[in-house]
Amino acid sequence: MEVISLLQYQLKMEDAPILRLLDSIVTEGLEAGSSDIHLEPGTGFSRVRYRIDGVLQQAQKLPMERHPALVSCVKLMAGMDIAEKRKPQDGRAQVSHANKMIDLRVSSLPTVLGEKVVIRILDPDANRLRLEGMGFTEKNLALYRSMCQASYGLILVTGPTGSGKTSTLYATLQELNRPERNIITVEDPVEYSMEGVNQVAVNTRIGMDFASGLRSILRQDPDIIMIGEIRDRETAEISVQAALTGHLVLSSLHTNTAAGAVTRLLDMGIDPFLAASALRGIVAQRLVRRLCPSCKQAGNAGENVWERNYFRHLDLIREGKSTTDTNTIVYHATGCEACRQSGYRGRMAVHEVLPVNAALKEKIIRHATEQELWEAAKTEFPGLQSLEEDGMKKVKEGVTTVQELLRVLGV
Repeated sequence: MEVISLLQYQLKMEDAPILRLLDSIVTEGLEAGSSDIHLEPGTGFSRVRYRIDGVLQQAQKLPMERHPALVSCVKLMAGMDIAEKRKPQDGRAQVSHANKMIDLRVSSLPTVLGEKVVIRILDPDANRLRLEGMGFTEKNLALYRSMCQASYGLILVTGPTGSGKTSTLYATLQELNRPERNIITVEDPVEYSMEGVNQVAVNTRIGMDFASGLRSILRQDPDIIMIGEIRDRETAEISVQAALTGHLVLSSLHTNTAAGAVTRLLDMGIDPFLAASALRGIVAQRLVRRLCPSCKQAGNAGENVWERNYFRHLDLIREGKSTTDTNTIVYHATGCEACRQSGYRGRMAVHEVLPVNAALKEKIIRHATEQELWEAAKTEFPGLQSLEEDGMKKVKEGVTTVQELLRVLGV
């Protein structure tokens, strides 16, 4: 890789083996489709792990005496202070791979055994995501697009860390991005550059947090605002006010369900009437791993007791009766060279879409519970599916597994 080779001008010739080692580690991570590379000090050895499709996989162990030099190479590549080993640091770098430039975000952390380094790989293709490729069912995609056609209001994407919220927001902005619109974002950090979108990075060192950034954005004549995350009451209040004064506001929250996002806003101190007036809709999501098409094997829903019971559990929730035949064909992960023996290749999202119409706004004003809100939504919008139901649809389509759904949803 070009950038790593340039380091040879800054390091001694005897460090060449370390440079080659770093090159091989980063190259393998890129070719494996990793989102993160972990370099971790240990007792007697240093561990290299890759996060692939959301799951950490150990790649190799190195003699511990090589770890400090390896960390120094990474820090030098990322423009960090190699002499500072007591404080956490952040840096960025670019490497050339497969005829394209890849951005790397580097974080170092002092531990009792030495410095731990995580290299986040930012795929440049991610800023070309489209909503059609995000795993929405046809119905859910139509509902979500309908929300986004509003000229003003608040749209929330919710889920835990690593559930693909930022990717969904970026894909949404790609679809909304037109020459006649002024789109401004405030992010922490800005992960991908988007042509035609004005992106602002949070910088707490100079007092630029989400709230202050948002206040400044409102003086820039925006049509559409994307806030990376609503973390506090002040940001929530400004977001709601912006949504009520003619702006379309997109943001994310950390909640388990779509209805839970309403509870979170109210818990932050937002007046129920204002929250109801501002909200256009909410999407909850998780990322599940896709079965490897090269090695997935067919079975039936009755092969495992726990698998069979989970199917029946969801059928009872959905229809009040069991509709799943125990001979329903499902697929299981096995593992092959193409998927590094994991049984999975790539990820997709499962969704829970909650449009907010007049009837649901009334429920919010009356402090309806999350369950009451979801039940009302299913009445207003027949065919709405919960995260579990959308996930099981994908299981029955042979895209993922019950095990993967259980892992991600934690049920």
